[in-house]
Amino acid sequence: MKSSDGSPSGGQADPAAGRRGDGRGDPLSDRTGYDEAFLGPVVPLPLPVRPGIETVSLRYTHFTVALRPDRRLAAATAVCVDGHGSLEDVAHGDVWEFDPRAPEEQQAGDEIYRNNSLDRGHLVRPPDPAWGPSDDAHRAAADTFHFTNAAPQADVFNQGRKIWQGLENHLLDHTAVFDRRLVVLAGPVLQDSDPPYRGIQVPLRFWKVVTFMQDGALAAIAFVLDQSPDLSRDADRALVGAKAGAPPPLGPFRTYQVPVSDVAEITELEFGPLPDVDLMPVPRAPEERWRRLESYEDIVIEP
Repeated sequence: MKSSDGSPSGGQADPAAGRRGDGRGDPLSDRTGYDEAFLGPVVPLPLPVRPGIETVSLRYTHFTVALRPDRRLAAATAVCVDGHGSLEDVAHGDVWEFDPRAPEEQQAGDEIYRNNSLDRGHLVRPPDPAWGPSDDAHRAAADTFHFTNAAPQADVFNQGRKIWQGLENHLLDHTAVFDRRLVVLAGPVLQDSDPPYRGIQVPLRFWKVVTFMQDGALAAIAFVLDQSPDLSRDADRALVGAKAGAPPPLGPFRTYQVPVSDVAEITELEFGPLPDVDLMPVPRAPEERWRRLESYEDIVIEP
């Protein structure tokens, strides 16, 4: 992982070495990235790291992506969300680009998504970093359309996906005790068993840890999105997905509220103080540990 000043660590080469040699320089060189002290200097929150796994830290406007070159996907992302200064309906295109600071062969580009049922799933949503002066907000939204900020997701749109895509808005809009500033840490669950497809392994689950100040204290809440196939219902689709050249079968999105400690366990990432400030109550039984969300009213927060 790179340090907060952008220097490489863990033996990873400087991402500037991966720029295209076309003489254009680095169009992203002025990006300052995610601010670890966004919630206050007393509670700095670095990007989650996985010991022994090399990543490259790529800074954008108000967010940072920790790219795992061996998987061609992000290991983690971190974004500052300012509900007070956000701009609604920030215009942005739908043109995805490679980040010139990393070699293209280390990024999952259009060849992954072409002529199939896979969507480019944003890890950092376009609205989340789009706050501040208008130029900054528009630049931030556009920055989210880099392949480093995408991961393959099922193209089905169901209630689970709707809930997942609106979690940040729900927390900002419907929980008045927050000061309308969030830090959102998110990424795919990268496992060795993920199914291979066109030179990458497709993650079957995604995680999100939302952090904020509540009554002057740090607090966190965590979620997991599961797109693994339901073989009991999708047997025919599973057989289709098993054919050579077809993408892996993916099931409808299922969104769960989970303990932060469980996200740390399944990702092997380090989340610092966040497991200790989790607002999800201790479950009474193992089967209640992951709470499936059918609506936002199902979210449980106990201070």
